[in-house]
Amino acid sequence: METPNWLGDTTTVLPSIIVMTIWKEAGFFMIFYLAGLQTISSELEEAAKLEGSSRWNYFWRIQFPLLLPTTLFVFINAFLNSFKLVDHLFVLTKGGPDNASNLILYYIYETAFSFLDTSYASALTVVLLIALALAALGQFFFMDKRVHYR
Repeated sequence: METPNWLGDTTTVLPSIIVMTIWKEAGFFMIFYLAGLQTISSELEEAAKLEGSSRWNYFWRIQFPLLLPTTLFVFINAFLNSFKLVDHLFVLTKGGPDNASNLILYYIYETAFSFLDTSYASALTVVLLIALALAALGQFFFMDKRVHYR
């Protein structure tokens, strides 16, 4: 039986790396959600049951708003971790096939160490750091308003 070449096809290489990254990071982030769930008082669930609230309503009205700080932490870390895939790309595909999996940090790595253009790689790194800082601050302020004013 012939199997698909997940990392050798331009249409499946990036989804394959995305699935691998989610699989790798999911356990780490579930630890934070487990800690967040353990901080929610069981008395809140008992009070919701006494009021006749459904499980779905309890989740959306009580659990989810209380987990928003954890979700903010997970979103920012997952977003920043998505840019740190140099080692995975180097081992799995080296940016191929046909540059289909050549992400920005791997491109910076290649520019600096394969093509020895350190000035261009440094400029790209500064631009990437500024973009990541702005994106993280945007997520923080957007999600922070939802956390405090709900």
